[in-house]
Amino acid sequence: MSNPTFLHQLAKEILKNNFDNLSELVIVLPNKRAKVFLLDELKKLVSTNVFAPEIISVEEFVQDIAGIRSIDSVELLFEFYEVYVSITEKNQETFETFANWAKTLLQDFNEIDRYLLEPDKILKYLENIKEIEHWSVDINKKTELIDNYLAFWKKLPEYYHSLYNYLSNKGIGYQGLIYREAVENLNHFSEKNSNHFIFAGFNALNQAEEKIIQHLLALGKAKIYWDIDETLLHDTFHDAGLFQRRFKSSWSYYKTNPYEWISNEYSAEKNIQVIGTSKSIGQAKIAGDIIKKHIDNNNSNLQNVALVLGEENLLLPVLHSLPAEIDALNITMGFTSKNNPAQLLIAKLFKLHVNAFERNATNYVMYYKDVLDVLTHPLIEPYCKADVVVSTINRNNFTFISHKKLKELHPFENELFSLLFQKWDTNSVTVLENLSQILLKVKANLSKDQNPEVSEEKIANAFVFSIFKIINKMISYFSEHQKIDNIKTLHAIYKQIIDLAEVSFEGEPLNGLQIMGVLESRVLDFETVIITSVNEGKFPAGKSTNSFIPYDVKREYGLPTFKEKDAIYTYHFYHLLQRAKNVYLIYNSDSEGFDAGEKSRFITQLEVEKRPKHNLTFDFYNPNVPNIAYEPIVIEKTESIINRLREIAEKGFSPSALTTYIRNPIQFYFQRILRISETDEVEENIAVNTLGTIIHGTLEELYKPFIGKILIENDIKICIKNIDDEVLKQFKLVYKEGEIKKGRNLLAFEVAKRNVLNFLKMELEAIQNGDEIQLIALEKPLSRTLEHPKLPFAVTIAGNVDRIENRNGRIRIIDYKTGKVEQKNVTLKDWNGLTEDIKNDKIIQILAYAFMYEEEAKGLDIEAGIISFKNLKSGFLPFNFKPEKESFDVISPEIMENYLEEIVILLQEILNVDVAFEEKI
Repeated sequence: MSNPTFLHQLAKEILKNNFDNLSELVIVLPNKRAKVFLLDELKKLVSTNVFAPEIISVEEFVQDIAGIRSIDSVELLFEFYEVYVSITEKNQETFETFANWAKTLLQDFNEIDRYLLEPDKILKYLENIKEIEHWSVDINKKTELIDNYLAFWKKLPEYYHSLYNYLSNKGIGYQGLIYREAVENLNHFSEKNSNHFIFAGFNALNQAEEKIIQHLLALGKAKIYWDIDETLLHDTFHDAGLFQRRFKSSWSYYKTNPYEWISNEYSAEKNIQVIGTSKSIGQAKIAGDIIKKHIDNNNSNLQNVALVLGEENLLLPVLHSLPAEIDALNITMGFTSKNNPAQLLIAKLFKLHVNAFERNATNYVMYYKDVLDVLTHPLIEPYCKADVVVSTINRNNFTFISHKKLKELHPFENELFSLLFQKWDTNSVTVLENLSQILLKVKANLSKDQNPEVSEEKIANAFVFSIFKIINKMISYFSEHQKIDNIKTLHAIYKQIIDLAEVSFEGEPLNGLQIMGVLESRVLDFETVIITSVNEGKFPAGKSTNSFIPYDVKREYGLPTFKEKDAIYTYHFYHLLQRAKNVYLIYNSDSEGFDAGEKSRFITQLEVEKRPKHNLTFDFYNPNVPNIAYEPIVIEKTESIINRLREIAEKGFSPSALTTYIRNPIQFYFQRILRISETDEVEENIAVNTLGTIIHGTLEELYKPFIGKILIENDIKICIKNIDDEVLKQFKLVYKEGEIKKGRNLLAFEVAKRNVLNFLKMELEAIQNGDEIQLIALEKPLSRTLEHPKLPFAVTIAGNVDRIENRNGRIRIIDYKTGKVEQKNVTLKDWNGLTEDIKNDKIIQILAYAFMYEEEAKGLDIEAGIISFKNLKSGFLPFNFKPEKESFDVISPEIMENYLEEIVILLQEILNVDVAFEEKI
């Protein structure tokens, strides 16, 4: 890099002025990450062995002054609840209700302390505001709700002081408390400590940090080095210099000392390419392409390249979009655990167990979807050996499964399976220990399979470990705080604190591509910078009001508002550009839809305030949209396909196989040639085809005793009497373990009974009106060989017909349909194109049955048709041929001949080696 980085300059300055006493030097930086880079710069400049200076983050430094251990926000929440319970005698809230407002209040306490404000004054001010808001309420009309509401605001000072004293006595604290205590302890610390301090790379400081730094500067025990460009500092309207202009003009130190350092690198020559693209995934792809080009042009050297993600959710898409040539990668950014695969697994376990416990604490009844969600999770499925369980649940329609039944379904010994479905009917600590064991087992499984070269597996391990740490923290909290011991509460607490679980990735901090968040880029300089999500609300972040303190009160007392937050982001943005030569700013250009975006004001600012040496270009990248959205599948017929067709022809083409081909040849190919069947899935609500199977089965069983007989009224009455029992039997046979006594399934059960009853009533009425019905066959398998000179070989037509009867001396072939069919669906006016239109599917089917039975009819007239259970009032709907004015119900030899000619045309196409299977779309 032609321009020296800030850390390189700092290293030179340190060695020039402090070489002989480096070990007595303490360098304070904004974050921990910069320490590695500064040590590396010092190493490059030192030729002999020396003791390195102590390099710490500002938070570690303040903790040293205060002598108080910092606690994380989760532990703080638990400690605050202890305090809350101890000072709240009446109407104590549950932990989850308390946590909803406590998190916001703790943030306000933190800000009050960091800015060294008088808490009583601010909190009393809040109370007064709330009282003014309710001034119009008559004193006699004040409700209990209003009284409780105002009482809450009155108690805020008590909450603050009680928590402060409680934590101080334990030697622990949140950030603000530590800062306040550090300021209190400042004189003692500076008297006792003989070190010299260097503060470097800071921008925004809170009141406590200002006081500490100014105190040490005044004593001559410290130096401070800023990093600001003169363009940004001297422009009184530019937010990037907002804080440093304030410090330069108000600190007494600068009345006699120079302001160090002001650089002039921002105005140097830069290529800034602004790229608009569609959605988040488009940004990830473009970032990957830019890095690929950089690798190609620079012999794989990514030493001075940084990829800064304005939105953390882009991390996983970006990792999947990086070129394979990257051999070293360092990820340093906060990545929350909301979409972490390990967190999603724990969330699914909570859902399963909490619902099972609440549904039936004794039998512990689990919902099948919850069970399958856990068993098919990618961190579980390869290691749980639960394929048999999944297929059994799907095949048998288990909707709700008892704990005992689930254990029976998995006969093999598998520790992971046992841990996953161990009952959660004990205390919270036991549940958390169970989750901890599950995560340990998952981590062990990942480690067994892990390929050290595959970064995806390392990332999966990092995800699991981050949740494991949170679960273990919760074990220690719940062990200490026995008052909170309820599974539902545990779930609520877990949901609240999981956002605080950040994933830490291992990497090479000094090698390869650096992927970082905006805050992680502080103090560092790169030659090539790629920034994503340069959109309003993302970079800079939008206004957030997660505080009880109103905006005007914050302004009055000098607390930071969104204005200061914007200024911090502005500084980070311009600092990334300051020494860079090549800058790529990628933003989402879509203004509509779920992931809509608006170009960041920073881009507009660059355009309006363009420096003479800045080469600023704007590009839009749209995804390549193919001219044809979808190409239909075409499968040429091979020798093996023809052999399979010959095999089908010998066994028999069913009427449904023929209509499947007409509907979509590719569907025929998948189902009949490849024999791919649909996978078993739990049918939670009875499907139409299942209902049809149940009605078919019921009618078959009811009529079986009367095959060969002429039906009489009493036969039908016996059938009516047996409806309930037979329908129930068929439901259990077809729907297996599915639930039929509740909800929509109970309605389907009643519909099945009603359909069968209505059919039998129609039959009874026909007999009473003098019809003579002799039952010949039910669900009868039929087949007949079709030989024709136009076919390459003989073809068997085969299928099961629902019912054949002799009605008043005429053979009637009946096909039951549970859907709605009308007479027009089985009426034909012209034979041409019969097999080209799927709307003729019912005609093709019923005439196929007539063809198969024709030889067995022994010369009797044949009629074939449909009985539609959704159109029972129309009765039997026979095939009808209406060439002009005449109408033919009886299937004559001439009708059969015409039908077969059309079927032969269809079969010719199916069997023709030169005609491919082509998808219909």
